[in-house]
Amino acid sequence: MVYLTITFRTIFLYIVILFVFRLMGRREIGELSILDLVVFLMIGEMAVIAIAEPTEPLMYALLPIFILVVVQIFFAYASLKSKKFREMIDGEPEIIINKGKINEQAMRRHRYNFHDLLLQMREKDIRHIDQVEYAILEPSGSLSILQKENKEKSGTFTLPLILDGEIQHEHLQMIEQTEDWLLKALKKRGYYEITNISFCSFHDGQFFIDEKD
Repeated sequence: MVYLTITFRTIFLYIVILFVFRLMGRREIGELSILDLVVFLMIGEMAVIAIAEPTEPLMYALLPIFILVVVQIFFAYASLKSKKFREMIDGEPEIIINKGKINEQAMRRHRYNFHDLLLQMREKDIRHIDQVEYAILEPSGSLSILQKENKEKSGTFTLPLILDGEIQHEHLQMIEQTEDWLLKALKKRGYYEITNISFCSFHDGQFFIDEKD
C-alpha cells in the first residue's frame, strides 16, 4: 500500500509541478532570476518531502506550493509595473567591458573575477579580450558579448533612454547627451509626456519609441 501511495504521489506531484511551472511563465534555465531559482528549489523540496513522507497529508505540500505560485505571480506582475522593484528583485545588467576597456570596479561589485570572464568568453568562442567591444553581465549571470567591428562601423548596442516612464540618466551620459536634448527630440516627434512612454532607445541616429498600453 505504501508503494502505491508513493507511486501515486510521484506522478501526481510531477503533473502539479509541470502545471505550476507553465503557470509561472516560460524561461530558459540560464535566464532564471534569483527569485525564480529560490521558488523552484523550494517547490522541488516540498515535492520530495511529500513523496518521502507518504503518511503525511498531501495538502501539507500542495498548500505551500500554491502559496509560492501566488507570491511568484504577484512579484512578476509588480516587476512589470515598477522598475525599482524589478531592479531590487532581479538586479541590473552591468557593463563589464565598455568600448574595449575592462570595468574592474563593476567586476568587484559583483564578485566577478577574470577567470569567470575568460570562461564565459571561451563558451562564446571569443579567444581574446581585445576582440570585445562590449560585455554585459546580465541579471541571470550570463554574459552578453558584442565583438569589435570595422572602424567604419561602431560596435554599439541598444541603450534604453526611457524605461517605464523614467529617464535613464546613466545611459544618456554614455551616449554623451543630456535630458534637455532627449526632451526636445521627443517633443519634436509629438511626445510631450515622459510618463506615457514605456520604452525609448536611440541607435544609429534613430529613435525607437513605444508608448504604454
